[in-house]
Amino acid sequence: MARDLAAAQHFYSGVLGWEFRASSLGGGFSVALHEGVPVAGIGALAERLDMPVAWTPYFAVVNADIAAAQIRERGATMAVGPLAFGTGRAGLAADPAGAVFGFWQGTVVPDWSVGRGSAPAWLELHTRDASEASIFYGEVLDWAGGGSGCCVASHEHDHVVLRHGHDTVARISGGAVGAAPDPSIRPRWHVHFPVPDLEEAIEATNGLGGGAVAPVGTSTTSRWVDLTDPDGAQFTVVAPQDTFP
Repeated sequence: MARDLAAAQHFYSGVLGWEFRASSLGGGFSVALHEGVPVAGIGALAERLDMPVAWTPYFAVVNADIAAAQIRERGATMAVGPLAFGTGRAGLAADPAGAVFGFWQGTVVPDWSVGRGSAPAWLELHTRDASEASIFYGEVLDWAGGGSGCCVASHEHDHVVLRHGHDTVARISGGAVGAAPDPSIRPRWHVHFPVPDLEEAIEATNGLGGGAVAPVGTSTTSRWVDLTDPDGAQFTVVAPQDTFP
């Protein structure tokens, strides 16, 4: 959600190479495309809403009312909805630790995916207790429910990793967060977008009014950096590891 839809489109077009088209949700919303494939959505925040600009993951559910009831039953907070919204129904919630997420009942954009091609590389939840969070989301979102569209969660080292088929779509990391108002250390969902060249993405971000909020991270397979757009929304870009042995 952005305060200036046109400005947000200009920024992400320059940094991530996205193009935009109108969505079925109305003129205040647009779908971001990369090489013709939908990868994200950007909506304009209503002026009356005192909400921070942020990237928020929305998870598909079969029944929005049941999902909302399960969220409340498990000690979390329903902030908005479920409300009729375009071709479906949507809700916005905060989990027991305070991380914000959305859910969606209805038609999903064809070819929408995570973990493949130009789509978001993965989602990551930074929270206090990874095991408790995985139980909450598993129950609310029916992870490992046995259906053809379900995910499988597994504990690996200090993380909980969520896979859909052969694709890693999310990771839950515990510890190193507090109750301070700084969004970088509060429990939160964080989105990672793939880029071919990390330095080019950083340069474009700086040139368009954003900036880096952390040093470049490295692993044996990839390099990444946490960035912020001009409105303060944080996101991560990740590139293949091809400049180090």
